[in-house]
Amino acid sequence: MNFQRKTKTDIMALMACVVVYAAVQGLMLADVIDPFWSLNIILIGINIILVVSLNLINGFTGQFSIGHAGFMAVGAYLSAVLTVKMQLPFIAAIIGGALGAGILGFAIGLPTLRLNGDYLAIATLGLGEIIRICILNIQYVGGASGFMGIPRYTDFTWVFGLAVLTVFIIKNFIDSTHGRACISIRENEIAAEAMGVDTTKYKVLAFTIGAAFAGVAGSLFSHYFYIAHPASFTFMKSFDILTMVVLGGLGSITGSITAAILLTFVSAALASYPEWRMIIYSVLLIVLMLYRPQGLFGNKELSLKVFSRLTGGKKHGTTQSN
Repeated sequence: MNFQRKTKTDIMALMACVVVYAAVQGLMLADVIDPFWSLNIILIGINIILVVSLNLINGFTGQFSIGHAGFMAVGAYLSAVLTVKMQLPFIAAIIGGALGAGILGFAIGLPTLRLNGDYLAIATLGLGEIIRICILNIQYVGGASGFMGIPRYTDFTWVFGLAVLTVFIIKNFIDSTHGRACISIRENEIAAEAMGVDTTKYKVLAFTIGAAFAGVAGSLFSHYFYIAHPASFTFMKSFDILTMVVLGGLGSITGSITAAILLTFVSAALASYPEWRMIIYSVLLIVLMLYRPQGLFGNKELSLKVFSRLTGGKKHGTTQSN
């Protein structure tokens, strides 16, 4: 029964995604949504992939990584090399970018994920910067000038489809026994290890999956803006992604999606006032930490059950009063 219920929920969610896609795509084709907001809708999809994949590492596995932009850079540059230098199709470039970022995440995760807390944060921050500085000095991919002349293959269909795929894969990973092992590490790593959970294995697994999806986001990013530049993947980009994760709630996929949409729209609205952007981000985080330290959703998920319970609760209350 649980399997049937889960399948039914997935089908309903997929149908809802199809309706949203059709509506947004129709508005874009009819020019109701202008090019500026079309760009920001693309950014929302890319940010959803980044935030959900980082939430797997930080929220569900309980690690503290702030080097996600480095893996995004690997995906952006590697996919650009595959399409521009090797003339491979876009889908092959996306897969290549994901594999490259995932393999690097695995190689980096093995030594660094034995660390915890602030030590892990400093290590991942440093590694993200090392990746960027290395790219900065490779003339084959443009060096400090960036990799230019990348064809625009990314469109709303690619971004929406891959964002849905990312959410679907990570959600099902979390619901699996592997995901439960990751959550047990977050709750109490010592107890999980005492119960036979290979904590290093699952931390590296989550880190690798998160890095691979960051590579997918990087591939979409570079093939939309025609250029991959080191300045696009600084530690500030990692902090932007982390801000969205914390705002939405550590351990909530729907929270990550909501935060990615909200903060991308805030950034777009403040496009004319770039000096205020980080100030507002900072104020939002301070207010959030004071009044809602667990984030907007905490570790809960928004679903149709929530609305049905609210409706049922109101009816039940009315019955009792009568």
